[in-house]
Amino acid sequence: MAQHHQFEVVIVGAGGAGLMAALYASRKAKTAVLSKLYPTRSHTGTAQGGIGAALGNLEEDHPEWHTFDTVKGSDYLGDQDAIEFMCYEAVPIVYELEHMGLPFSRTPDGRIAQRPFGGHTNNVTGKPVRRSCYAADRTGHMILQTLYQQCIKNHVTFFDEFQVLDLIVVNGAAAGVVAIELATGELHVFHAKAVVFATGGHGRLWEITSNAYAYTGDGIAIALRRGIPAEDMEFFQFHPTGIYRLGILITEGVRGEGGVLINDKGERFMERYAPRVKDLASRDVISRAMYIEMREGRGIGGQRYLYLDVRPETVNKYAELDGRTRPDGSPYRVTAEEILAKVPDIIDFCRTYLGIDPLTQPIPVQPTAHYAMGGIPTNKFGEVVIDEHNTVMPGLYAAGEVACVSVHGANRLGTNSLVDILVFGKYAGLRAAEFARGAAFQPLPADAADFARSQLDRLLHSQGSERAADISRELKATMFDHVGVFRTEEGMRQALAKIRELKERYRHIRIQDRGRIFNMDLLNAWELGNLLDLAEVTTVSALARTESRGAHAREDYPQRDDVNWLKHTLAWMCQDGIQLRYKPVVITKYPPKERTY
Repeated sequence: MAQHHQFEVVIVGAGGAGLMAALYASRKAKTAVLSKLYPTRSHTGTAQGGIGAALGNLEEDHPEWHTFDTVKGSDYLGDQDAIEFMCYEAVPIVYELEHMGLPFSRTPDGRIAQRPFGGHTNNVTGKPVRRSCYAADRTGHMILQTLYQQCIKNHVTFFDEFQVLDLIVVNGAAAGVVAIELATGELHVFHAKAVVFATGGHGRLWEITSNAYAYTGDGIAIALRRGIPAEDMEFFQFHPTGIYRLGILITEGVRGEGGVLINDKGERFMERYAPRVKDLASRDVISRAMYIEMREGRGIGGQRYLYLDVRPETVNKYAELDGRTRPDGSPYRVTAEEILAKVPDIIDFCRTYLGIDPLTQPIPVQPTAHYAMGGIPTNKFGEVVIDEHNTVMPGLYAAGEVACVSVHGANRLGTNSLVDILVFGKYAGLRAAEFARGAAFQPLPADAADFARSQLDRLLHSQGSERAADISRELKATMFDHVGVFRTEEGMRQALAKIRELKERYRHIRIQDRGRIFNMDLLNAWELGNLLDLAEVTTVSALARTESRGAHAREDYPQRDDVNWLKHTLAWMCQDGIQLRYKPVVITKYPPKERTY
């Protein structure tokens, strides 16, 4: 028998989006947050380089420039009304964080410090602009701590280490969720007027990834099983600078501080691919350039990695060649002490995991699976929409990486993830509380927990011989090889066949741990089921899109095709397979044009 709880608003996930939603919802409604992790261990804590906002603290900048850069960065697939909304909201959100006590790095005169980041430009000169507001290289960590403290102050109720397994839908509206308590193995039904999904992304689909083990696409998979589509799943970002073989992220802030990418010949190769902004081009452009360099034999020692060089003598050499200056007009020159002060965690990561010192040695890097542009479709208020006509599902909201507003389109700019989670987390929380105040609780079905229980029972009692770890390893290798930075029809068809083979084998896996307390063997197997579903949706969506746009780079269709493909993909998981339909992109001020950096 499941335990029952009742809250007006239930939020699933305790990263930046979930906590921001909880903070705003709790001001008007009885609010609970469910998280499979302790909140301050959420993945937002790994965000390093900063949050984008056109404060103009160090040089001229405008939200309109931020808007255009984001539209361009999205390869014109982002919805321009939502992007403009986000970029104008970014400025007051950053000041709100400051007033909450977030310890931003400071300029000498006490204002919030800002640094350049990839794809963010002065729209007049085309050169990089200082737009990223940062707290050293611990910006996400500071946001998470600040918001969690505010939620505690505001009496939000937390259910830590509760894994949500199902969404309860009654009369076409969200009515709550079903979760398992990790410490006891008991099922809990949370009856709610409004549910906000903020469960993060699904980067664990790929072999080399910057994502935490918890990033298994739970929210999207649960929604798909309840008939809600997933939007633009073919667009998944590979960040250029993950630590070789490990995937641990080296923030773009390192390049913002002057670090450059170097190939085996000692060349700063980004000059050939992005002559104006070079190492600060958008992430999709740089990741493709790195793959081409490695494929053409210019990886370091012929291997599948390149160097990121942030040694002071290298930074100063290229700063002089570029004519880079500080805000006061003096030549940009750095010391080892300055670099250490601005990216201390990166220096520490490299010393710990690689045994090298970036102040005296270059860092071996390769592209790493990083961020989902696609997800549960929503409007700019976080309301989940369930078809190509943008029909809103009553009582259901989503925000953060699990959602697709869509502000990132085909490629996200660095620093825009933190803007996204805070702006749309805030509005999802506001709208959820507003909805809850005017709505009655939907009646719960007698069998509310049955679907969740049946999923666990099938895994617990399976007598098969397949091992979840084997299926997981083969899935990730397949996705990395065939649905990665570059794609072809042949490769993706191989991947789809393999994914379907793995889904069949998954039906016959055997769980070793049959206990109830902290049964991570069982929960990891359930998460693998989510990843398999998302792999199929991603691959089917990617196969259908016969063009190259942003993070979706097809070698057999190398050009962007606005005539046929300037539209969003919606994918449903049906009994007879994946069904695709499409809806138009919202264009307001910026008609699509060729994207160069």
